[in-house]
Amino acid sequence: MSDQSPPPGWTPRDPDTPEEPGQNGPTGRSGQEGKAGKAGRTPKARRPRTGWRRFVPGWRLVLGCLLLFALLLGGALVAGYLLVDIPPANSAAIAQSNVYLYSDGSQLARDGEVNRVNVPLSQIPRTVQEAVLAAEDRDFHSERAVDPKAMLRAAWNTLMGKGKQSGSTITQQYVKNYYLGQEQTVSRKVKEFFIAIKLGREESKNHILEGYLNTSYFGRNAYGIQAAAQAYYGKDVGRLTTAEGAYLATLLNSPSAFDVVAHPQSRARAVARWNYVLDGMVKKGWMSQAERAATRFPEPGKIRPAAGLSGQRGYLVEAVKDYILDQILDDATLAEGGYRITTTIDKRRQNAFVDAVDEEMVSELEPGTRKADRLVRAGGASIDPATGKVVAMYGGIDYTKQYVNNATRHDYQVASTFKPFVFTSAVENGSRTRDGRRITPNTIYNGDNRRPVVGSSVPFAPENEGRLSYGDITVNTATDLSVNAVYAQMAVDVGTDKVKKTAISLGIPENTPNFVSGPAMALGTMQASVLDMTQAYATLADHGRYTPYTLVEKITKEGDTVKLPDRTPLQVVSREAADTTTSMLVSVVDNGTGTAALAAGHPAAGKTGTAEQDRAAWFAGYTPDLVTVVSMMGQDPDTGTLQPLYGALGENRIGGGGYPARIWAAYTKTALEASEPEDFDLELEPGAAQSPPPPPPADTPEQSPDDEQSPGPPTRPSRPTGGQNNGGQSQGGQSQGQNQGGQNNGGATNQGTDAGTSRGTDQGSTQGADQGTAQGADQGSAQGADAGADAGTTAGPQGLTQGGTTAGRRPLPEFVE
Repeated sequence: MSDQSPPPGWTPRDPDTPEEPGQNGPTGRSGQEGKAGKAGRTPKARRPRTGWRRFVPGWRLVLGCLLLFALLLGGALVAGYLLVDIPPANSAAIAQSNVYLYSDGSQLARDGEVNRVNVPLSQIPRTVQEAVLAAEDRDFHSERAVDPKAMLRAAWNTLMGKGKQSGSTITQQYVKNYYLGQEQTVSRKVKEFFIAIKLGREESKNHILEGYLNTSYFGRNAYGIQAAAQAYYGKDVGRLTTAEGAYLATLLNSPSAFDVVAHPQSRARAVARWNYVLDGMVKKGWMSQAERAATRFPEPGKIRPAAGLSGQRGYLVEAVKDYILDQILDDATLAEGGYRITTTIDKRRQNAFVDAVDEEMVSELEPGTRKADRLVRAGGASIDPATGKVVAMYGGIDYTKQYVNNATRHDYQVASTFKPFVFTSAVENGSRTRDGRRITPNTIYNGDNRRPVVGSSVPFAPENEGRLSYGDITVNTATDLSVNAVYAQMAVDVGTDKVKKTAISLGIPENTPNFVSGPAMALGTMQASVLDMTQAYATLADHGRYTPYTLVEKITKEGDTVKLPDRTPLQVVSREAADTTTSMLVSVVDNGTGTAALAAGHPAAGKTGTAEQDRAAWFAGYTPDLVTVVSMMGQDPDTGTLQPLYGALGENRIGGGGYPARIWAAYTKTALEASEPEDFDLELEPGAAQSPPPPPPADTPEQSPDDEQSPGPPTRPSRPTGGQNNGGQSQGGQSQGQNQGGQNNGGATNQGTDAGTSRGTDQGSTQGADQGTAQGADQGSAQGADAGADAGTTAGPQGLTQGGTTAGRRPLPEFVE
């Protein structure tokens, strides 16, 4: 008997009565079973898999896995797209050379290790663009940034041994070149994939193609289509023909192997690839069959070493860079590269400058036999005074041997080349002597050696070159002879601060080393560069109008032009002040220490100078349309210390009227060979005009050049230096004698050099009539042989001082001219 009672409402089932559906349970299970029973069938059991079928997944599992993989792949793609940003360009991709050009557009040099110059797409001919597309990606303009089919095809071909294949589009190649790098890693390929997709959505096709053409490597160390055009055909990309563009496109596949000059054995393959490119252009409709048939293989030029910085190129590039950094761009901006810098350097004149130094000085050096020749250095600069353009510069023997630019260094005294600035300041300021006389070329000053300067705040008694005393002489004569005593006194008469102000106005930088106001400044104790001095003399040559010099004609980058500084000319001193100074400097060349400059064959003005201890010798000269300054310096090649030039080139002393003036003349003659000689157009200050030379004394018969001269004392032979220490002028008059100690009414003479004459002075004839002839001849000749500084061998200018004799003495090293 059951312990449990049936639930309420339960009715016992009759075994003979069929059960209705849904009876005895909410699920109706008994009902279904009843149907089965009624049908007389039972369900079949699932048979288990046996054998190899046990390891084959069912279709449901396969489908599920595929769906899961697709879901994960899609998620990865979305995540990659969102997470991988377009990075900044890699440093190698943006590093470019700055290209420096001569004024005529020919290449001077390039700096930087990467030979790349970016150009905008608009400057690349359409046919060159199409040639590259035909070679690398013919469907570039219509396809997506990434072509999965091409990638799979390339991978399959690589696996099948058909060579390494690339399925990258131009967009992917650009991403690799510009943003990533060349390493073959999975991570790099993944980044390349996503960056290419993003770049294709954000940038135009033209932007991507331009970037690709500027970053691809073409061989011969040429990165980018512009560098390649220069490397293979010596021309800018804009001048490439279709055939040449197709060859450059060919190189993209194998830059080294397809260079038919470097690898002639690969010529057949290179030509086949070139034909493939042209055929692709025809297939795409970018070239007609007729054009294709007429196209011939363009032979590339010889391999040319990259323009380095040897010789003068390094000096020029560094000078231009310094100018740009000081006036136009900052260091970081210029270092980015890609600038195309057209300089003001005239290639013909630059070569003429180098030739002049080589022929007049370098060819004479014998460092193996003369120790002093190891010390010799030279620097020079040349400016067009009307425009301020630096047309030529000589920096040194070779930039790879001596890195310091002798044209821009600031460690040598300018010596007597400063004296014209003192006189210019005197005229500009209407200055007068201590006794009230206006300072003009005809003003008389006392030129005695060690004469104390009157009115100086500090005691100063300068020594003249050779310790010579001149007595009362004109300013013009003192300029011809470079008399220190006269100009030190004049500087104080004008006011040393005014002199400094005038020099700065002319173009001398205020921060020039040792640019100190004081009477000694008249002797050129400051250390301005050759280029600075050329600037100042250019202002004098242009009638007192200052035009800031420039080394740059134009700067562009990727089609954009960089703004250059304003260089509006400015009248800084009166025309009368500048022109009167020029008139005296003409006399220096015609009659004084600068006669070697006459060899240029053009009217010239100039000033010589010899620095303290003969460490430097200068000649600063100009014609109406060209200003050039040349300096020789002494420097120990091992220690870099400044050294005297005694004994160099076989000379006792090196003066500005010797080698520097001869270099100046040789350069100027060539530089101006295409122009006719032109006289100076001068407007002088009142009282500056010189008196006409007095007639010869009646009791002194004139001699023809063929007349035999009366014998004089023997003289020591001297090396021709092209310079001449003028005997001087008195009130503008000149007295001329013969070069072997001849006489002029008792006046003493100087030994002549290139001109073959020497000129006595007024003092000699008026104060030493009885003894001037003998003493002037004897001492003039001896002094000429021993004491020449600027003239190389300058003779005693008068032989008499205040009616007495002037002993001929060898100048001591510490004296400056």
